[in-house]
Parts: sequence; C-alpha cells; structure tokens
Amino acid sequence: MREVALIIVGVLFLVPLFALVNVAFKPSNSRTSALELDFPPSVANFGLAWGQGALGGALINSFIVAVCSVLGVVVIAAFASYPLARITRRWSRLTFYLFIGGLLIPTQLGLLPLYVTMRDLGLLGTLGALILMNIGTQLPFSIFLYTTFMREMPLDYEEAALLDGCGPVRTFASVVFPLLRAVTGTVVILNSVSVWNEFFTPLLYLSGSGNTTAPVAIYNFVGQYVAQWPLVFAGLIITVLPILVLYFILQKHIIKGFAGGLKG
Repeated sequence: MREVALIIVGVLFLVPLFALVNVAFKPSNSRTSALELDFPPSVANFGLAWGQGALGGALINSFIVAVCSVLGVVVIAAFASYPLARITRRWSRLTFYLFIGGLLIPTQLGLLPLYVTMRDLGLLGTLGALILMNIGTQLPFSIFLYTTFMREMPLDYEEAALLDGCGPVRTFASVVFPLLRAVTGTVVILNSVSVWNEFFTPLLYLSGSGNTTAPVAIYNFVGQYVAQWPLVFAGLIITVLPILVLYFILQKHIIKGFAGGLKG
C-alpha cells in the first residue's frame, strides 16, 4: 500500500514537469492542451527563446553572479565558522546565534535601505550589487551548516598541525577545509540553486540597465495581456540545464553534508 501511495505521489509530481516539457516542444500553430502530445515535436521554440530573450547574455550574467556569490559565501562562511566551532567561550556561541538570527529576518524588510545604499555606492545596474546581496542573504544558513558540521569533526589533525608549527589560518586552509568537502558541496549546490533562480533582486537592482539575468529574461515573454508560454517553458528548460548538471555532479555530497550539519 505504501509503495502504491508513493507511486501516485511521484506521478503527481511528474505531471507539471511533463506539461512543461510538452509545451516547450509544441509547434507554434498547436491548439492542443498542455497534456496532449503533438507529432512531430518542434524545437523552434528553443531557438526563438534563445534569440528573442537574449538568453546568451543573460546566462553569462547569471553564471558570473552565481560563481562570484557562491565563492564569496563559501570562503567567508567557512572562515567565519571555524572559530565559531572551535572556540567554546560564551561570546562565540552568542555570535553563532546572531548569525542564525539572520534566517528569521525577511529580506524584504531591508529592501529600501539596501537599495539606497547600493545607489549611494554607485552599484545600481551592475552585477556587483547582486553579488553583495546574495552573499549577505546566503551567509546565515551557510554558517549554520559549516559550524555544526565542524563541531562534529575530531581535533586530532588540527592538533597535529599546531604541533608542527602551523598557525590557525594555515591549519584551517591546509587541514580543516579539505575535510569539509561534503558540507562544501551542500553549500555550493543549495546556494547555486537559490542564486540562479533569484528573480526579484535582479529585477530591482538591474532595472533600466542593459544587464539582465536568466529569470528576468524569461519574464519578458510574459506581457500584461498575453503570455508566450511555449517560449517561457523552452527558456526554462534552457536555463535549468546548467544547475541540473551541477546538481548531478555534487549530489553525493548533498545529503551527507546536510545530515552532518543537522547533527549539531
């Protein structure tokens, strides 16, 4: 009975995915529903979505923002988490809880002051504004994962490195960080998905500039009175492929790193 229920749930989850792919391959003159197949399928929507939506440049911008944001999050969160995990003083635990408190504060509360700050810094319309925003919003959860994961790690290797004359920074960079592959993979994929799919922040900070990201570029196919759904769905398939490839590369680290983080 349980297996039957799981199969039914799986089918229900697959129906929207099937509709998305099916509509993306429909000919322009198709009048069938999203769940009806058309023969032969057409790939014209992918070419139109790529050309009309300028997805090439949008994907490059999304790639730059995602790589820089995730790299910044990994470096800052890992280095910040090391003393939080190893120092047992009261201020260290308090600082950790302050970071975790960032998970409870809606990003929307800071939209206006952050927008004014970006304007004063001259970053509006640039990818730098998105990178700074993404790093700030993704740090609390990443610090939570790194800190709780490191608290479960034994101290043997670090103590050996300190006895050999390594300082704290070198010990972390040469000994500790290589042992964080599992949680780093988790942090990379979770943050990459979040940054890659971010819509509102690019729409706000890149509005009026020549820069755009993939989600915003796809949104241009949706008008006030008409929506070009075949082009929207074709664009979604194009833009989701890079993140799917990254997920399949790092999937073996995700559950392991996430489970290790939850132990703390």
